[in-house]
Amino acid sequence: MLIAQITDTHIKLPGKLAYKRVDTAAMLRDCVAAVQALAQQPDLVVLTGDLVDLGTPQEYAHLKSILAPLRQRIIAIPGNHDARDPMRDAFGDGGYLPREGFLQFAIDGEYPFRIVGVDTVVAGQGGGELCGERLRWIDDTLALAPDTPTLVMMHHPPFTTGIGHMDDIGLKGKEDFAAIMKRHPQVELIICGHLHRTIRATVGGRPALTCPSPAHQVALDIDPKAPSAFRMEPPGFMLHWWNGTGLVSHTATIGSYDGPYPFFDARGRLID
Repeated sequence: MLIAQITDTHIKLPGKLAYKRVDTAAMLRDCVAAVQALAQQPDLVVLTGDLVDLGTPQEYAHLKSILAPLRQRIIAIPGNHDARDPMRDAFGDGGYLPREGFLQFAIDGEYPFRIVGVDTVVAGQGGGELCGERLRWIDDTLALAPDTPTLVMMHHPPFTTGIGHMDDIGLKGKEDFAAIMKRHPQVELIICGHLHRTIRATVGGRPALTCPSPAHQVALDIDPKAPSAFRMEPPGFMLHWWNGTGLVSHTATIGSYDGPYPFFDARGRLID
């Protein structure tokens, strides 16, 4: 089974640019085309937050129109730029979002592994939080299926990344979350957004990954005093392949590049 992860799309109203520079709608269209062009088509598409920029119903309508060419089921969690009720209305037909409260859920029995979506949003703030209620929900939900391999989706990464201005608006409660992960070895992978680039860490003994954006990327500067900035690095998304025993992750770059070129000639000799 193959999962495509797309994150931090930051869709604005038609004609609007993010930060007066980034055409996030055009770049998401390129991402959708790149997913459609994959030789192995994903079975599922997951969106890990910051789907739109201001959380308005009109932005969600624009987002869904851009995603419409995708044939796969789409599963989404919110990020700090999202608004719960408009997002609930936009994605309510998927059948997995609760009708009220936090936008978190567990999907059981439909795939070779369980999917648990976590809501880390604090309304009106850039940073995230796992409060006592959400932490209890995570622990209790994972305890219901201790022997089922599980993929956890969340927006804010539950670890310190080293990119200071992003860590400053990071995730409260990440230490308690790590303690929960230690109790649940069935968690195969934690996938996140928010950082607009690929970063790997270990949380409570479980692997955790952030995903690049199909638009702008947070500037790589591991300095606690580094300025808050983004770069127009190559955009991307991730593919997570369930091979029957675990998840293997790949970063896919969006764009047109030379190749592929063969390593060997027609007689099987290495081309030098």
